[in-house]
Amino acid sequence: MSSSMWLAFLAAAVVIAVSPGPGAVLSMATGLRHGYPVALRAIAGLQTALVIQLAVVGLGLGAVLAASSVAFTLLKLAGAAYLIWLGVKKWRSPAVANGDAAEVAAGAPGSPYIQGLFVNLSNPKAIVFMVALVPQFIDPAAPQLLQFAIIALTMSTVDTLVMSGYALLAGRCRGWLSNPRALRAQNRVFGGMFVAAGSLLAASSR
Repeated sequence: MSSSMWLAFLAAAVVIAVSPGPGAVLSMATGLRHGYPVALRAIAGLQTALVIQLAVVGLGLGAVLAASSVAFTLLKLAGAAYLIWLGVKKWRSPAVANGDAAEVAAGAPGSPYIQGLFVNLSNPKAIVFMVALVPQFIDPAAPQLLQFAIIALTMSTVDTLVMSGYALLAGRCRGWLSNPRALRAQNRVFGGMFVAAGSLLAASSR
């Protein structure tokens, strides 16, 4: 991959990362509720999923998903259901600081890392988008593995920085929004955003 091609991909990665989506909602919600160190676990989950998605594209499985309407629809509906479940769960969270501390523990089924992992993995539109985008920046005459590694590192680094910005910005508001009424409002707002994201995913086409 030439330097000019990499710069073009870097610009595309920045545009993709700053576009609002479920990952940004999760980063902000976790940063606001628990602070940046915990939000960083959710961001790590998002990046793990992103690398897995790129590997799927690299292996050619993404093209299969893009071509199969049944597989796309099933994964889309599963992803939408997961986002809506997260929204309902967030909506019903107790309005007390660290009220869901048990789920923050690393490895717990509802931990931020696991949430980040499944928020990205359950979005088939992201894989289809990568199928359309990534090959444009691959030089077929150059080693494929190295180019995919560069693309994965670039996308993951950019997305980590952008999601960290969302989480840090939200985290700065923690002191202002720490009373039960404000915490309840946070739960309602972010729960509604997850439900809306899930509904939009369910209603979307390719």
